[in-house]
Amino acid sequence: MFYNDKVLEHFFDPKNIGEIPDADGVGTIGDPACGDCIKLYIKVEDRRITDIKFKVYGCPAAIGTSSITTEIAMGKTLDEAYQIDDEDVIRALGGLPDQKIHCSVLCPAALRLAILDYVSKLRQQVLEGKQAEN
Repeated sequence: MFYNDKVLEHFFDPKNIGEIPDADGVGTIGDPACGDCIKLYIKVEDRRITDIKFKVYGCPAAIGTSSITTEIAMGKTLDEAYQIDDEDVIRALGGLPDQKIHCSVLCPAALRLAILDYVSKLRQQVLEGKQAEN
């Protein structure tokens, strides 16, 4: 199995790796079949992702796809970021070996979970605000 230069670049020098302690949204996903696990953190201002970080346990493809997903998502609106899918990630990396395609869906899924977590927190704040008014 061979990885192209772009995948290796993101494996050896991943972008946006780490945690955001006061993240607005967090998404965690794992694939029990291969053991990969990703935790993704977002900061949001005016419905736009202003910071994004990830932690990953996995193969070079999981690390590379996580790194490139964060680069694609940075600065996008929540709606735009929610639409990022495995084809976007594979295209941005210039391809993946067929047996590693399943890794490409993990980080976009974690991103969607982080966005949903953020939206859920907003809803909760609105509900708590309405309850306080009553």
